[in-house]
Amino acid sequence: MLEYFLQIKHTHVGLALLSGCLFALRGAGALRGQAWPYHDAVRFTSYGIDIALLTVAMMLLTILPGEAFANGWLTAKLTLLVVYIVLGIQALRRTRSPKVRVLAYASAILVFGMMYSIARAHQPLGWFAQWLG
Repeated sequence: MLEYFLQIKHTHVGLALLSGCLFALRGAGALRGQAWPYHDAVRFTSYGIDIALLTVAMMLLTILPGEAFANGWLTAKLTLLVVYIVLGIQALRRTRSPKVRVLAYASAILVFGMMYSIARAHQPLGWFAQWLG
């Protein structure tokens, strides 16, 4: 599968960006009180993208040479993924107060940006590593 590494990696990056953009749009729509972010077609599209993203991520894990979690960047990214999911759920949940939803939405966007930074830099601190070390 190593010969397909670049295609798999580019697919992963594309799906990650697509997932993040769809969340950003859904969250913005939900915060404005619009109904479309909750429609089944939009939700199931989001689920499909995320399932494909997880599948491609697992493929990358099987390709990575040696210990995938050796330097900590992948562990940091996966930990932030859990935080991002929890914040995203809070941001899109209709039962939360608007203030909590806005805070959760903004925090989820920041966490997504940090995950992107970590993935690009291959450092647990992402781009902050260049300023701290």
